[in-house]
Amino acid sequence: MLALIKRLWPASTSQPRLQSIEQWAHVRQAQWRRVRDDGGFVIDGAHGSVPWRIEWGASHRSYIAGSELRFIAELGLHRDLQAMVLNRVLMLSSEARVYDEYVQGVQTRVDTQTPTEIRWLVMYTKLSASELGRLGLRFGGVASAKSWLLAWLAGPLSEALLDSGRDLSENDAFVLSIARGRLGMRLAMRDPRPERIERWLGLFGVAIDEARRVAGEWRDSTLPVASTRPSVWPRDSRLE
Repeated sequence: MLALIKRLWPASTSQPRLQSIEQWAHVRQAQWRRVRDDGGFVIDGAHGSVPWRIEWGASHRSYIAGSELRFIAELGLHRDLQAMVLNRVLMLSSEARVYDEYVQGVQTRVDTQTPTEIRWLVMYTKLSASELGRLGLRFGGVASAKSWLLAWLAGPLSEALLDSGRDLSENDAFVLSIARGRLGMRLAMRDPRPERIERWLGLFGVAIDEARRVAGEWRDSTLPVASTRPSVWPRDSRLE
């Protein structure tokens, strides 16, 4: 029955709505295509010289129920840099769950069922309330190199996060992350609309610009190697 519901639900999304998103993509000179397996879509475009991809469809993460909107861009950042900004409710609930599983010795479950970015919550030091400033009311942050994350948030990105965050309730999952040289962003979105996609793409563009700015100022040799606990925290081979 659940499989049947999953097959039928995407059909309820109006065709005119998808057509409006396709038209929005064409105006942006981006490539749009349907994903027929789950009723979703993919849009390929660029922010200046940086190609990006937007995907909408069934969630790839256990902390997002239903459908999600995903963004990804290859930035060529240091492969060992791992950084994340996420909504505070998700951070607190995920940190407690993963920590309990880890300290109780349930390592196999953590390795196989816990998304990589959620494991970072117990691997790395979080930004303090004073370091987050106004962002701390809605967001949390963690990174393998905390000073890199602070520099990333020191410019326009913080204001862009606060502005875009007004479209989210406190319980809506949101994750902006850097891993394996890529920038990724995902959030819960049942009903995609051109204006909503445009708004989040604006935030993603700011995140791209600021990540490239910091990368140009940063000495990669100061970054710690991420694989300090390979037996407990294996890296994923792909970003889903």
